[in-house]
Amino acid sequence: MSTAFLSSACTSLPRADYSSSPQQREGNFRNTEPRREAAGLAKTLQIAWRFMFDKPADTVPDRALDVLPLSQSELLAAPDLSLWRLGHSTLLLKLEGRFWLTDPVFSLRASPFQWMGPKRFHAPPIALDQLPPIAGVILSHDHYDHLDEAAVKALAPKVELFVTPLGVGDRLIAWGIPAAKVRQLDWWQATEHQGLRLVCTPAQHFSGRSLSDGNQTLWASWALLGQQARVFFSGDSGYFDGFREIGERLGPFDLSLMETGAYDPQWPDVHMQPAQSLQAHLDVKARVMLPIHNGTFDLAMHGWTDPFEQISALAEKQGVPLSMPRIGERVALQAAKGGSAWWR
Repeated sequence: MSTAFLSSACTSLPRADYSSSPQQREGNFRNTEPRREAAGLAKTLQIAWRFMFDKPADTVPDRALDVLPLSQSELLAAPDLSLWRLGHSTLLLKLEGRFWLTDPVFSLRASPFQWMGPKRFHAPPIALDQLPPIAGVILSHDHYDHLDEAAVKALAPKVELFVTPLGVGDRLIAWGIPAAKVRQLDWWQATEHQGLRLVCTPAQHFSGRSLSDGNQTLWASWALLGQQARVFFSGDSGYFDGFREIGERLGPFDLSLMETGAYDPQWPDVHMQPAQSLQAHLDVKARVMLPIHNGTFDLAMHGWTDPFEQISALAEKQGVPLSMPRIGERVALQAAKGGSAWWR
């Protein structure tokens, strides 16, 4: 689950007026479908206790993971329509001849504290200062495993544009990112930059980085629409009817980057089980599915290989092509399916 419950102290969020957004009611953002069971304080503390003292041994790898190192020269020389998975939900894409980065998290821990909280299973395949110039950073929401303050600040000089859901950009501006570099969108709003059209699409999730700022920023999925490739990035979401609407309005997609990990029966409304992730992929009308949100952090009670094994079996049964690259391995978007069972 999100690490938002870990934080009780962080910089306050500037409160902008987003009352005109259909997603905001009574000062907070809401899902289109109410959560069946809100995570109250008692349940949050119970989950935190289980995370700290009752975790199975197999939620973390028992060996060093096989990561392919990347260099800036290698990235610059790579052909257009390439993708690299850097870990969790951080992906580097080369579209329209420019580089785009999703939910960049490079810190050791997905936490407000670097001395506690979920720790990386592997180092990123490339250091932040070695990344090439970035046309745009695409952010799905503000949880610590998706929005890394240190990474955002380090990336800022080489990033042309940060594209965020409503309110998330306000955090960036409060951190010192120039407002001219930040573009904030509501669901179904779109923007264009360097030949790529980006549509902010719905998700079913929640937000917050402390115990006092829950749902003050919006969460989203994204459609990345280029001349030669169409990519769907799910961010974090429970399964909901919105995926079908996204497919009807914006599909088909060449590739879905679909959340498949950190799920649990205790939070069905905000993270999908693997079967639901596969259905969401089918709903958005994507050709190939690349499972993300797994393999980097220990954020749930399931075994760390469980997302890979489950989605592989489900996709094979339904004849859905998967792309399962190693961390750092290049994926050609026009021939994305395949990959070895590197996690075994």
